[in-house]
Amino acid sequence: MPKLLLLEAMGNTAEYVLDAARDLGVEVIVATHEDVHDDWYSPAVKRKIRENGKLVLTDFSDSEGALRQLTELARAEGVTGVVACWEFLTPLVARLAAALGLPGNDPSRALSCRNKRTMARAFAEHGVPAPRTLTPRTVDEAYRSVQAAGLAYPLVVKPAEQSGSWGVAVVHSDEELATAFAAAQSHLFQMPHGIPLDPHVIVQEYVGGTEFSIETVSVGGVVTPLVPYDKFTTGGARRAELGHTVPAELDEASVHTLQQAAVAAAQALGVTNGVAHIELKLLPDGTTRVIELGARLPGDHIVALIRQARGIDEARIHVQIALGLEPSLTPTEDTAAGIRFLVPPRGGTLRSVSGIGDAGAVALSRLTVAPGGPVRAPGDNDSRVGYVILQAGTAAEVNAAAAKVLADVTVDVG
Repeated sequence: MPKLLLLEAMGNTAEYVLDAARDLGVEVIVATHEDVHDDWYSPAVKRKIRENGKLVLTDFSDSEGALRQLTELARAEGVTGVVACWEFLTPLVARLAAALGLPGNDPSRALSCRNKRTMARAFAEHGVPAPRTLTPRTVDEAYRSVQAAGLAYPLVVKPAEQSGSWGVAVVHSDEELATAFAAAQSHLFQMPHGIPLDPHVIVQEYVGGTEFSIETVSVGGVVTPLVPYDKFTTGGARRAELGHTVPAELDEASVHTLQQAAVAAAQALGVTNGVAHIELKLLPDGTTRVIELGARLPGDHIVALIRQARGIDEARIHVQIALGLEPSLTPTEDTAAGIRFLVPPRGGTLRSVSGIGDAGAVALSRLTVAPGGPVRAPGDNDSRVGYVILQAGTAAEVNAAAAKVLADVTVDVG
């Protein structure tokens, strides 16, 4: 039986990967920390691991030690593929796959898929269209570099290494830049594993236009883009994600432009065997800018949306590539699907969520915070209290149904 070593099963992609492995007849070995397993894993993930695999414990805060331990374990167990469900471990997966002679991404460039500072450098070196990017260590250095580069407000400030829109801000003055800079440097260890993070801060030119996302699939260095899809975010200073619709309503030329840029980004960062999630903006003049890339499955249940709308199971593809199998990328569906997140009007204690209704397009609704639980003020993706998944014949129908759902929903916070 094939064996898959899965580094960290946190996040909503874990269930999709565990289900795909089970359906493919693959045994799964999940590497995590005891405290993370006990406190962060959902009951469903724990059950799936018990049914189709086993657990091993390691310390991911010591990447070199984890690499040695997991290399020895993989050889002893006869592991035939390695993947991660947590973005911060994708560089370790690339190094581990290379050490074992298994399919994986270029280990010499894998950090650039996580670190936005080295990512920007790689994009520039390979001619990938991207925002102009500065990487200062201090706010005074940021002021000087912005002036020297001839950039003007508004600017985008973000940590060199984070996820989930955490610490991302659009600033319009020196004062706002200083505040955002301090926030971006306020967390230099990624919990729950305590992985040290790059203290640099990213300062970028603000790019207008419309934001989209796209997935790519790489096998043996050949990169295939999937269909672009909508990404809806908040406006203002903070840019949290509010939802997605698969596919985006775009003309053929715009689809081609986004797909070309996504392929170039994946190639520049050495994504040779695996999936990648890429965020881009399409400008009014028809050009595009790549915002960032993650060498991972998409979060936000986008795996389910793509499967519903196009019949393509990206989690299954992810597992197949890791095992050296040839995946099928042929669509079997031609519909649309979307997700919208339920966000509180302010921080406090969740009292109730009402008004979702049972419209025909609503396929699933779920609360992620129970009534009585604490909720964060809007500002990043951690403020969500639930979500609604919708499915219809076209993206326009999904978006119309989603707008009605959100108009009718009340999130009551005390």
